Amino acid sequence: MGCHDEINQFTANKRDIARSFERVDCDLGTQQGFLTRAVASNERDSIMANTLAPYLNAIRSTLDGALCLQNFPSQVVERHNKPEVEVGLSRELLLNPVVICRNENERCCIEPSINSTRVSICIKQADEIETILCHKFSRFLMQRAEQFIIMRRKPIEGYSISFLIVHTHLENLYKHKLVDFIIQFMEDIDKEISEMKINLNARGRVVATEFMKQFTS
Repeated sequence: MGCHDEINQFTANKRDIARSFERVDCDLGTQQGFLTRAVASNERDSIMANTLAPYLNAIRSTLDGALCLQNFPSQVVERHNKPEVEVGLSRELLLNPVVICRNENERCCIEPSINSTRVSICIKQADEIETILCHKFSRFLMQRAEQFIIMRRKPIEGYSISFLIVHTHLENLYKHKLVDFIIQFMEDIDKEISEMKINLNARGRVVATEFMKQFTS
């Protein structure tokens, strides 16, 4: 009996060791998967950054010229000083709008006038998830538009977010800082939506795994 007990104990130890190696292999595979995804994500971000730079540089140079604003009272109503790009009553005070496109899903419309400039941004929405995230995130920001000073509470039709810069903003703020803010905003909002999409997919994967365990256990 003692010999049988030793054999059984040896067999149990072998099973435990095999399970330990399986767990180690699984952990190593998981870590390798994480590393592979991280490297792929970094490469994708690098490619996107290289393609994004010319787009943002074109917007920066256009904004630098479009934000040459001055105080100009209304020609129609006495003692009124309204943003001409919003009112649109004097067409001779409006300049031609400039639309800068990166692709069919990303574009920026800059509408200059003598005393104001409107900047509208269409954020990338490659699928339904990004469309929902973009809508929710932009709505969250526009509800707090007064904290951004130059953000409109409602975007122009066909765009995700709009900014309105008038001559009084340039009297109180630096022009190059406003341009830097808009460019940085465009960079950050793309990153935020991409991160939210990744987190949403990861959470959905975990939920689906936990849900399927009740059928496999």
